[in-house]
Amino acid sequence: MDSNVLYYPAELSWLAFNERVLQEAADKNTPAVERIRFLGIYSNNLDEFYRVRAAGVKRQITIAQNDGNEEEAERQIKLMAQIQQKVVQLSEKFDEIHKDVVTELARYNIYILRKNDLNDYQQQWVRNFFINKVLRHIAPIIIDKKTDLLKRLNGTSVYLYVALRRKERSTRYAVIQVPTTEMSRFMLIPPEKSKKKKHIIMLDDMIQLCLEDIFRGFIKYDELESFSFKMTRDAEYSINDEIDESYVEKMSESMKQRLIAEPVRVIYDTDMPDDMMQDLRKRLKITKLDTMHAAGHYRNFKDFIGFPNVGREYLEHTPLPAIDSKAFSKHNTVFDAISANDILLHYPYHRFLHFTEFLRQAAFDPNVRTIRINIYRVASNSRIINSLIDAVDNGKKVTVVVEIRARFDEEANIEWSKRMTEAGIRVVLGVPTLKIHSKLCIVSREERGSLIHYAHFGTGNFNEKTAKIYTDYSLFTRNQELADEGVAVFDLIQYPYRRYKFQHLQISPLNSRTKIQSLIRQEIQHLNQGQNAQITFKINNLVDKELIDDLYRASQSGVKIRGIVRGMCSLNPGIKGVSDNIEIISIVDRFLEHPRVMIFEGGGDRKVFISSADWMTRNMDNRIEVGCPVYDRELQQRIVDIMELQFNDTLKARVIDTEQTNQYVPRGNRKKVRSQVEIYNYLKQLEADL
Repeated sequence: MDSNVLYYPAELSWLAFNERVLQEAADKNTPAVERIRFLGIYSNNLDEFYRVRAAGVKRQITIAQNDGNEEEAERQIKLMAQIQQKVVQLSEKFDEIHKDVVTELARYNIYILRKNDLNDYQQQWVRNFFINKVLRHIAPIIIDKKTDLLKRLNGTSVYLYVALRRKERSTRYAVIQVPTTEMSRFMLIPPEKSKKKKHIIMLDDMIQLCLEDIFRGFIKYDELESFSFKMTRDAEYSINDEIDESYVEKMSESMKQRLIAEPVRVIYDTDMPDDMMQDLRKRLKITKLDTMHAAGHYRNFKDFIGFPNVGREYLEHTPLPAIDSKAFSKHNTVFDAISANDILLHYPYHRFLHFTEFLRQAAFDPNVRTIRINIYRVASNSRIINSLIDAVDNGKKVTVVVEIRARFDEEANIEWSKRMTEAGIRVVLGVPTLKIHSKLCIVSREERGSLIHYAHFGTGNFNEKTAKIYTDYSLFTRNQELADEGVAVFDLIQYPYRRYKFQHLQISPLNSRTKIQSLIRQEIQHLNQGQNAQITFKINNLVDKELIDDLYRASQSGVKIRGIVRGMCSLNPGIKGVSDNIEIISIVDRFLEHPRVMIFEGGGDRKVFISSADWMTRNMDNRIEVGCPVYDRELQQRIVDIMELQFNDTLKARVIDTEQTNQYVPRGNRKKVRSQVEIYNYLKQLEADL
């Protein structure tokens, strides 16, 4: 069968996911402030898409053309055209939704003002604020023949392109960076009379209103015009092979390459005159493979993720206070709790404090000897790292594996590595050829003359901030067979040339793929033997063609397969004779769905796993990932129950079909079920019953 039928393009599927985010912004049942924040999430996602996915397609075109592979080049060029067409469609929807949200906010007396909307009092306040607080951060780039604008701009900021026009003379141009790293982009104008109405002006509009204060006395002009634009660069980089450079130095150098990498997209204010747009195109060296298109007034809309709620509480989601785990709180120490039973937490419904408390107690417990942990992304003010430093001060041996190639967190991780090394922590920078993406922590404690390992296996990062908005699982266990294999993962990272055998854990790149494939084949065998057979999974991305083919074979054999895929899904459900027995949904709601879960009915001997790995080739073959079986039957059932709540979602679940049209799961006569709220209520009741 044609591969175009079997596999939906990953890049287009990624855009389909972002369209689901846009649907949340469009949903009038979503509180108004949350709607505008979803627009910010959509914008941030699209930036990353171009920095990574679209940039990758552009590179594939160049490689194929250089290799003389015309067929592949044509295929990638067609894909790029489809990407650009879809993005234009989504941009039009975005602008419509943005106008609607601004109108809704106004109904709640929150007004986002443009420069021409200001009355005399507001103009005077803005001009005074600009002179006293903003102007100090403005340093225009005056463009002349020698200016290499491409090297002067970064790919994360919003800029104003300024035309300084003089009668009967050529126009001069300048660029102003909007200083959003130095100050908020949202300025609340103090009320002149009524305190009921809240007026917000964007920093961009404030600068545009006060352009003359920037250029007056330096450059002659008769007229000033300015319009916003933003450039997105290729986020990939290469690591050079100089032997005399340390790994950190190589990473620092390669990050600089990102700052001057080629642009892949430029978006600009739709009102920008054609002569300015063409001049900008020329100076940024935009090619036909790059995306350059007009959109709404504001660029870098990702800042709207932090849009302030200056109105009533109901303009945001009703808070769901994190639940305390009685499995931990009823014991004196975390080690007593984990010794009593395996413990499963589900963030953000449960308190992440339980994990930070695990490390805090380990840092001063006289019986703790060693702490080992993987770090991929951590919070900017990390209590976790503070506890690790406290542990060293208390004489513990601490080993931290830092993945300094965690995309867009490289700089922060390099700085954390330096700080921890200075504090006496043994910092391991991983395996140069493999990213380390596992969510693993082992605390080793001396008990009655033996060294006992306490292990944490998770699906999400050790990050206090994201644990409040990402759904993830954490499994704490004293099972020594699992914990011993966890210790072996750290040995694998430090001594990859040795041979390791893992009986329980799924370890990429050693055995994850083969173990998952074996489990799929076993379900086919169970079905053929008349036993219970079903595969249920939840992952962020499903694009690995080998695993997709395995699922197709299981479907053709009659095995029922149900999946929840948040993001990219290249598997096409519902193909007659191929994937009739496969059902895939996607859930986008207030929390970002992030767990990786696998459930195999196993002929009546159910097997449940949580994992750090998505079903992508990079996660199976090019990263160190850890999947862990959940052996406790009560915890298995908890995961199964939560999965069922999500499959019963009638409000936020979308059907993944062969066209990825993002149709909501039909509710019919069923009651309204919002799975994230139902999961919270389920866990809250579970804790109350303990």
